[in-house]
This record gives sequence, C-alpha cells and structure tokens, in this order.
Amino acid sequence: MQPFSDVRVLDLTHVYAGPFATYQLAVLGAEVIKIEPPHCPDMTRDEGSSEALNDALTGIGYMAHAAGKKSLPLNLASTEGKEIFLKLVETADVVVQNYAGNALDRLGLGPDDLEKVNPRLIHCSMTGYGRTGPKSEHSAYDLVVQAYSGMMALNGWTPDAEPLRVGAPIIDYGTGSQAAFAIAAALFQRQKTGLGQRIDLSMTDASLMMLTAHVTETIASGAASRPFGNEQPGRPSNSVYETADGWLALAGYTVPQFSALMRVLGYDDRADEILGLPRADLVLDADADRERILSRIKDKSAAVWEELFNAARVPAARVRRIEETLVEEQVSSRSVLQECSPSSAKGGPDKLPVAAFSFVHGGPQISAPPPAFGADSHDILTELGLQDGEIQRLANLGKIVLGSRT
Repeated sequence: MQPFSDVRVLDLTHVYAGPFATYQLAVLGAEVIKIEPPHCPDMTRDEGSSEALNDALTGIGYMAHAAGKKSLPLNLASTEGKEIFLKLVETADVVVQNYAGNALDRLGLGPDDLEKVNPRLIHCSMTGYGRTGPKSEHSAYDLVVQAYSGMMALNGWTPDAEPLRVGAPIIDYGTGSQAAFAIAAALFQRQKTGLGQRIDLSMTDASLMMLTAHVTETIASGAASRPFGNEQPGRPSNSVYETADGWLALAGYTVPQFSALMRVLGYDDRADEILGLPRADLVLDADADRERILSRIKDKSAAVWEELFNAARVPAARVRRIEETLVEEQVSSRSVLQECSPSSAKGGPDKLPVAAFSFVHGGPQISAPPPAFGADSHDILTELGLQDGEIQRLANLGKIVLGSRT
C-alpha cells in the first residue's frame, strides 16, 4: 500500500511548480485530478520537441509531471463548472492551486468557500510571493523569482559580472518539493487533529529556503556573497578544471580529501603537510595549490581522473551533458527513471523521472501514463451522479471537455 493510496487531490495548477508537487503525490498513490479551463489548458501541454504531441495537447513539457493523474477540463467560471467542482471538493482531501493572487477567491472558490463544503480540506495555495504582503497579487515565473530572491546575482564569473540565471527551473522544482512536503505534513497532522489546513506557499520563500546558508550569512554579515563562477576563492580543491579532453569537477572539502587529492596528483610531500593543518589554514597556500593542480590535471582525461580520485575517496565527476548521464549504469541501477506507456513513436519519452528516493515497499511508481486532455471527464462526472445526456450537454456548451485514454 502506498502512502497516499486513499487520498484524493484536486490539482488546479499549471506550468511546473504546482504540477510537480501534485506529481510527487501521484507517484506515491494519490488520486490526482488535474482540472484545467477547457479553452485555456496548461501551457506546457503544447511545449516540447515533438509537434505531434504538442498538437495532441500532450507535449513533453506536460508529460514530465502528469503521469498517474486524471484529466478533467472544467470551466470554473461557469455556474455548472462551479457546482461540479464543489461536489468534487466534498470528496477531496487536498486542493492545490497556483493561480496568481486571489483569482479563485473572486470566483467564490477561495479557502473560506471550500472549507464550508469540506472542513477537513487541506488547501494549498502556491503563488509567486504568497497570499500576504504588497506583492501578493503579482504574477511570477521561475526566472523572475530567481531575479527577485537574489539567486541570479550569485551566478557568474566575477563579482561585477552580469546576472546569470540557473539553467534549470530550479525554483519551480524547489517550490514543488516544498509544497509536496507541506501537504504530506498537513495530511499527517490531520490524522492527529481531525482538522483541515491552509498552506500559503510562496516561490520567493521557497527560493530563500534553497539559499538558507547564503541568507544566514547575509543576515549575519550584512552583505551577500559575490559570484565566483567555478573557482571558489581560497579553495582550489573545490573547483572545475580542464583536463586532457574535457572538464572535471573536484570537491576536496575536508582535510583528508584535500590531502588525498594532492597524493593522486603526485604531490606526496604536500599531501603529508596538509594532513597536519586545520581546515581553516588550507586557504593560506591556495594560489600555489591551484598551480599544482593546473600543472598536472591536463596529463590525463577527465574519465581517468574521475576514476582515480573516486578510488581515493575524493569527490570528483567528469562534467557530463544530460544525455550522457541518462545512460550511466549508476542511473539505470536506480529507480529514479521508470517506464511509462511509450510515446517514442511520436517523439516522446518511454521513461520518466519519478522520485529521488525509493522505499522497501509501497514506494513511488508510475501507475498510468500522462492523460490526454479530458481523458477522465466522463468517469469522474459519472461518479458524481451526472447522467450521460447531461455530460454531453455540458461538453457541447464548452463547460467540460470529453477525451479518451486511447
């Protein structure tokens, strides 16, 4: 039995952060019903390298966070759509939404309205800046929050470098992970108290949590650290170096690791000397140590150095592209990637990332492929008591969309 096998989640989220949060609940057994406006579906449904999938509204950007979910396009601005949604709320454990500001409150579907229908409901609001404060009504995406939170200013090669975004939508995924954790905590709390919960989760707050060490140092010193690229000042053992055929990342943080690093490079005297130093003193000879590394690192390939350093218990990795990482034996030996119904014939994936952990039993897994737009509308509405004629009438009026799982 999976942890959330008896939990129903109504997913009113779009793009990455919200869908990733509910995806993490889905792969742990929750019934997640993705609810989208019929005439304005999640923008990721037509994003990706496969035009065939984009045209079918199952783009790869959407597929990445949709496996195991159900699809019910529903016009919440209509009387009929609102009535259907409130019936679903009666049966739900969790509602997750990431519309800007108080958009749903203005439709009469805010937390106060939903709690009247289901007092045990856990309501999770995911917004750029939170539901309070002067920016509560402002929209945001990952890039904007990277700028606002200070994360973007940490990246670059020199202290006066122009701001540089993190390549991956790291705040979206960090926010989604925080949301999934908050929802899991609220469900656990409800088991003890019987009470529902309101979760007010901000992408900005999530970003600051991802910057915890930097934020703490800034509070203490009054100044944020400046960007330094791949070469950490005073720490030559924690850097990226060009080898004979590519780049290698080294992270000899501790005294024993730094010593072992120097020994692998052939500097036995320096390795012995380092072992007698407190870690704080490793910076005193940083320039000379960097030159020592540079003078030897191009003698061998990145792959050879990676093997030698790891054998000496020095954290090191050849810089890889994602397509290289995905075919690594280490990755295939884990369960982070799992098979789903293949869409490779249309340029889609036959595997998807699932979760960063495994359980001995009842762990994360894909229960169904990403649903087509409206694939589950008929079954969900039938469960609520609607007859076929009424369901078809709502579809003809554009209040819902009827799709297919085939």
